[in-house]
Amino acid sequence: MIPTIVVFVYLAVVLYIGIFAFRKGSSSGEDYFVASRSLGNWVFLLSLFGTNMTAFAILGSSGLAYQRGIGVYGLMASASGFVIPLTIFFIGTRLWAMGKKFGHITQVQYFRDRWECGHIGTLIFAVTAAMLVPYIIIGVMGGGQTLEALSTMMGPDGKPHLFEVVRNGQTLMEPRHWISYEVGGGLVALVVMSYVFFGGMRGTAWVNTFQTIMFLTFGTVAFFFISHNLGGFDKIIEALVANPKTQPLLTRARIPIEEFFSYTFIPLSSIMFPHIAIMCMTAKKASAFKKTVTFYPLCIAAIWLPCVFLGVVAAGQFPGLKPGEADDVILRMLTENTHVALAGVLGAAIMACVMASDSQILALCTMFTEDVFAYYGGKQRFGEKAQVWTGRAFVVGVTIVAYLIAIKLKDKAGIFELAIRFAFSGFAALAPVMLAALFWKRSTKWGALAAVVWVVVTLLGSFWLFEATANMAPKPGQPPTQIFPAVGNLFLRTPGNVTIYGYLPVMFMVLGSAFWMWLVSMLTPAPSAKAVEKYFPKN
Repeated sequence: MIPTIVVFVYLAVVLYIGIFAFRKGSSSGEDYFVASRSLGNWVFLLSLFGTNMTAFAILGSSGLAYQRGIGVYGLMASASGFVIPLTIFFIGTRLWAMGKKFGHITQVQYFRDRWECGHIGTLIFAVTAAMLVPYIIIGVMGGGQTLEALSTMMGPDGKPHLFEVVRNGQTLMEPRHWISYEVGGGLVALVVMSYVFFGGMRGTAWVNTFQTIMFLTFGTVAFFFISHNLGGFDKIIEALVANPKTQPLLTRARIPIEEFFSYTFIPLSSIMFPHIAIMCMTAKKASAFKKTVTFYPLCIAAIWLPCVFLGVVAAGQFPGLKPGEADDVILRMLTENTHVALAGVLGAAIMACVMASDSQILALCTMFTEDVFAYYGGKQRFGEKAQVWTGRAFVVGVTIVAYLIAIKLKDKAGIFELAIRFAFSGFAALAPVMLAALFWKRSTKWGALAAVVWVVVTLLGSFWLFEATANMAPKPGQPPTQIFPAVGNLFLRTPGNVTIYGYLPVMFMVLGSAFWMWLVSMLTPAPSAKAVEKYFPKN
């Protein structure tokens, strides 16, 4: 129970920070949703980075590395280290300036004003909200997995104590846990909901700053102690090379070049995530972006390098895990290869990363109150205090829905694949809409509508194709399966995705979105001179 108790202490500290922020803030909508645009340089950097590093970064990366190998670092971290800082510099700073000048809090507010569109803005809100929910679900799933793994009942030999369990008519030997996945996910959801409910953006930013410091130190400490317990780095590598099943994991053998290239489009999603865009509005000064651009790649390396490596090491320690089960391999490594107290501290650091879903919940709350409640007259009719309480009620509702879905997805979906298929791909495909709004005078609301419809259709189409071909999915390490043999390699089924000629759908979604944005904008009337002059002044 020691690791579990340590994590509970951590959850109590986090809850206190959120409530303390509530006492320091004001009752205004701008303070609750964007912390009165007053975040300093270091709080802005750490909270922005922490906002973008959820369970996907620690649990998801190690779980995928368990299956695909060390090349997972190249899939996401290497491209993200370049692309995300560039988007923050070129897009984030402009969003900050526009928000400060015209009072925007959300992306949709900017789109509506920029293109003079009302209901199209509501459609963009609905689409972005729907795509953000899977990201929140990931946080709940990660919380449940973390607490369940850390509370595993251990035997005298330091290994999990196994009990007989009858499942589907078969007798299996499985470990028991002091805290179940369902209870763990519920506790995390409740804590996150509480400090977002009370503290708003200020509480979320302060908690994220504290959490980011914790999980930035996690990788190095975990790598050192686990490697030491397993005989040292050299011995670990030698064992991986000597094992025919793990040797391919030290190469790019399980990651085709087409898929590798496709992943370079994924980091475009970062700035389109509502919680990232809204976070950009909170900076006190433009100088805050300089530190973010400089240190962001270093922070990514500090998280992803040790987590990906430990995921590969886990493949030699716990062979045969399914994709949904592989997400907790780094937790298994902790509980079996470190002292219980240290496992608790490091587990709390993982929980810090997992709980970064707070920003997504707050972003949904902010969008609903600003883009729906306030836009359609709720704020004017009921007042600013009612707007804040409406947002808080929305926080409760979204958290409950995310928890219920996360319970149903236990062991059915890997965190990494869930994020890539839904959240990352969809938001990356919306990046051309943001770029057109900020940098192309001739772009129109109809072009934006066409791009959004394209994203929705392709997202639903790829989801249907993925679900319909579940029985065709090959095992990790096996070649992809042709979905329609008559058209050859046009559509291929891999263990975690559906590809087009080997490329992930996200590449075609981004390119198609840009094409439709350009074509329809050129075929429809240009925005009014007033709107263009407002956002592209001649002087």
